[in-house]
Amino acid sequence: MKADKIIRNAKIFTSDSNNPKATALVVKDGKFVYVGDEAGLSAYEGEVVDLGGKFIMPGIFDSHVHVTLPVGFAYSEAGERFACNGKREALDFIADYIGKHPGQKCYRFILEKKDLLGEILTKEDLDAICPDADLQIQEAEFHSVWVNSRVLKRHGITDDTPDPVPGLSVYERKDGHVTGYIIEGSAEVRIILDGALDLSDEQIDTALQSWIDFSVKHGVTAVFDAGIPGFPELHERIIQRLCALDKQGKLPVYVDNCYVIAANWQAEQGLKELKRFRKEYNTEHLKVHTMKIFMDGTQKIHTAAMVTPYVDTHESGATAFNKEDLAALMVKLNEEGLDLHMHTVGSAASRVALDAVELARKELGDKFTMKVTCAHLEVQDDADMGRFAKLGVIANYTPWWHSGDPQILTPLLGYERARMFRCKTMWDSGALVTWSSDNVVYDFPSWNPFLGMEVGMTRHITEKTNIYEFCRSAAVFPPENEKMGIEEMILGYTINGAKQLGVEDTKGSITAGKDADFLVFDKDLMSAEKEGFSHNLPDEVYFGGKKVN
Repeated sequence: MKADKIIRNAKIFTSDSNNPKATALVVKDGKFVYVGDEAGLSAYEGEVVDLGGKFIMPGIFDSHVHVTLPVGFAYSEAGERFACNGKREALDFIADYIGKHPGQKCYRFILEKKDLLGEILTKEDLDAICPDADLQIQEAEFHSVWVNSRVLKRHGITDDTPDPVPGLSVYERKDGHVTGYIIEGSAEVRIILDGALDLSDEQIDTALQSWIDFSVKHGVTAVFDAGIPGFPELHERIIQRLCALDKQGKLPVYVDNCYVIAANWQAEQGLKELKRFRKEYNTEHLKVHTMKIFMDGTQKIHTAAMVTPYVDTHESGATAFNKEDLAALMVKLNEEGLDLHMHTVGSAASRVALDAVELARKELGDKFTMKVTCAHLEVQDDADMGRFAKLGVIANYTPWWHSGDPQILTPLLGYERARMFRCKTMWDSGALVTWSSDNVVYDFPSWNPFLGMEVGMTRHITEKTNIYEFCRSAAVFPPENEKMGIEEMILGYTINGAKQLGVEDTKGSITAGKDADFLVFDKDLMSAEKEGFSHNLPDEVYFGGKKVN
């Protein structure tokens, strides 16, 4: 048989359990047609490339990223990040900055909520220092924002405006009046990205190209885009551009997209829109078949839903759905051949998700075929750790988060529960585990999958790690026994990711008949040093059998 590419003398990690290691492969018409030892190459004709023992692995799957959301941030005015000790210092810093930069239409800042030391920042406080321009202070995890009265008025938010998701996504009130503090994505993203719909096609394409260039450089050949909460018009606009790029042959990454909802009252319309997206946006390298739900928020602002209450507030947070309503939605999604991906940071959020799967499986029996993924999984209750494997729920982690100082969250959670990200325990339970680089801006050092691999293996960021200096951690993040091995990291970034996206029959491993997406390295990743692993890059990246870097 005449082949397009014949490779011998390689060290190939295939991510195929039936044929885990090989030394030779053959590509024809964008597919692997042979993977095995060199004796099998005699059946193929063409130029043979001797790699001299170089390492090959499948293309990388990043199973929870935000491709569309960062486009909006790419053209918004950069927020001025600052720290403070209390409300007075915050207001003084903002007032001083505005005084030195007069005449702007909008002023944006980024602040950790904890830096307010428990004090309340209100629209009246912001109006006093900025009455004639928009003023936004984004909470550092981008899950809430403080705004002045001009912003509230322009977006039609009054004392009578209902909360998008009571108990979770809310317009904070005092004595019945909105304070200007807007909590969680379904309420605040449209405000933060105000004006993004005015972007031109060229601007969107330029931003997307920066992500494409990064992906190609780092060997990311497939992603799950976790979408934009509360702003479906912007999300769809950017999906349209991704489709256009793919039709022009300019999308060398497989994109699995979604439609985002954040409340039960959005479910019916969300299902209708998701079905429309699946039909209208369907190109070779872009598909839409997944509903994304923000089940809860984040721990730092107490919006992650917990089985055991927070130590400092004695509250538990709330989920966007109860188990009965979520199970009913799962049944409908399953009937349509659609999948579900959920933001589940807190233990109660994933418990509700697991309970809902249990109810849906009980109703549907063998007809239950949908893929259900819980993402982030920062804190899990012991009673739920074994349920993922039992119920077939996919566990998605963001391993570059698995480092840092647990004392930051100890005041919120207590010592025992601050021991988070128990991915090794989850893996050993038999659950399908996938990896991701979740970020909402094109801040590419943190998108690096080899950073994820390093921190997944070390639970530690050192001077050798390819990431910002301020991220360095003084000690291994507990529990230390949750460190992963390199094979587990590669499997989670390859075949497991393909299974999450439902494309394991065509992608995710170096297997005859599958798409020839693969990476070539000078260094043997299986024996590489763990500390500093984040500096690795592929020498050659192949997508559909074509070299793209």
